[in-house]
Amino acid sequence: MRSVVILSFLLLGLATVVVQGQVELSTPGPLFTPDPEDDSTPNPEGDSSTEITTEGIPDADTEELPLAEECDEELCKLPDCRCSSTDIPGGLLPRDTPQFVTITFDDGVNVRNTETYRDILYGRNNSNGCPAGATFYVSHEYTNYRFVNELYNQGYEIALHSISHRIPQDYWATASYDVIKQEIADQKGQISHFANIPFESIKGVRLPFLQMSGNISFQVMADHGLEYDSSWPTTAFRDPGLWPYTLDYASIQDCIVPPCPTASIPKPWIQPMVSWTDLGGFPCAMADGCFFTPAMDDEEGWYQFIVGNFERHYLGNRAPFGFYVHEWYLASNPAVQAAFIRFTDLISNLSDAFMVNASEVIDWVKNPIPVGEYREKPCREWSTASCAAQPDCGPLLGPNAMNYWMGACNVCPRVYPWTGNPLGQ
Repeated sequence: MRSVVILSFLLLGLATVVVQGQVELSTPGPLFTPDPEDDSTPNPEGDSSTEITTEGIPDADTEELPLAEECDEELCKLPDCRCSSTDIPGGLLPRDTPQFVTITFDDGVNVRNTETYRDILYGRNNSNGCPAGATFYVSHEYTNYRFVNELYNQGYEIALHSISHRIPQDYWATASYDVIKQEIADQKGQISHFANIPFESIKGVRLPFLQMSGNISFQVMADHGLEYDSSWPTTAFRDPGLWPYTLDYASIQDCIVPPCPTASIPKPWIQPMVSWTDLGGFPCAMADGCFFTPAMDDEEGWYQFIVGNFERHYLGNRAPFGFYVHEWYLASNPAVQAAFIRFTDLISNLSDAFMVNASEVIDWVKNPIPVGEYREKPCREWSTASCAAQPDCGPLLGPNAMNYWMGACNVCPRVYPWTGNPLGQ
C-alpha cells in the first residue's frame, strides 16, 4: 500500500488520503466569499476544490471508437502526423537539436501569484536574444482576468485548465463529451472574452489532476480547434524522453492515470509530460509532486536536483524538458525559488537551449530545423491586447449560492460565469 500511495503522490503532486485501504486523490481548499479588496484572498494556490453537482449538464452519446492501428511511418509524416517515438524529429542528431525547456504553471491567476511571476520570469531572454517563454494553464474560478491579460502581453502562452476544476477526480475520468466541451472548449471563449486576448492564441489543454477521460477530451479538442494536450505523464519514457506526437495511430506511451486515449483521433498533438526522477528513484510528473527531494531550505541541493533531471534530456535525445509546477510551491519555499532562478539563468546562457511556450515546441516538431538555423529565426511576435481600467466585478452570484468578485478587461457579467454559462449572461 505504501508504494501505491507514494506513486500516486509523486506522479500527480496531489494530496493523498488513505481511507479504508483505498487511495483517494484530492486538493484541499475552503469555500468562502472572496474579499473584494484582495484578489489573492480566495485561495493561496489559485486552485479550486469546489464540489458542484453535475445535474443539468447534458450528456452526449458518443460512439465507441475503434482502436487505433499501429503507427505506419510511411503514412504518418510531418507536419500533420507523427508516430509516438523517442526518435528526434527530422532525423537530427542530438548535438544539432535545440533543447527546449517548457516552464508551466497551473490554476487560477491572481494578484498574489502574478507578483511571483513578475519576479521570476519577466524580462528574461534566451541566448539568441528572443524572449523566454512560459505557459499558464489557467482555471477559471478565482481568476482575475486583468492579470491573464498582463501575462499574455508579456509574451507568455495562455492555455486551458477547465472552468470548474471540480472534485472528485472521477468527475474527469468519467466525463461525457458535453461535460468536457463545457469545461474546456467553452473556456477558450471565456478567457478570450474576459482577458481580451486573441481567441486563436489559445491552443493548449491540461486537464485537472492530469486526469484524462479516454478519447473524449481529444474528440472535443479535434472538434473545437485545440492543438495540443499536456496532461499525460510518462514514466516509462524518461531516458530517452518521449517527443510530441499525434493520435492518428496507436500510442506507445504508458497509461499512468487511466483512462487514456485508444482511438485514432487526427489533429490533436500530445505533449508528453516526461517525469522527473526524485532522489529516491521515483518518478514525479510535477516538480511539486516529487517525494524524495533535497531539504526545502537547501538551495544548492535543489539546483543540482533540477539540473540533474535537465541533463537527462540535454545529454540524451533532447526531448523537451518540462518544469511543471504550481506557483505556491516556489513562493512558499524561497530556496526552491532561488534554485529555479539559477536554473533559468543557466538556460539563458546555453547557446543550444531555449525556454519557450509549449506551442512553440509543437511548431518546431512540425518543421524541425537544426539548432543553428533555429537560433537565427526571427523572435516570436504577438499583438498587444488592451484591458479596460475598471473596478472588479461583484459581488456576482455563483455556484452553491456563493458570491464572487472577478477582474475583467471588459463589461462585467450579470452572474458569475460557470459551466453552461461561460460568459455569465
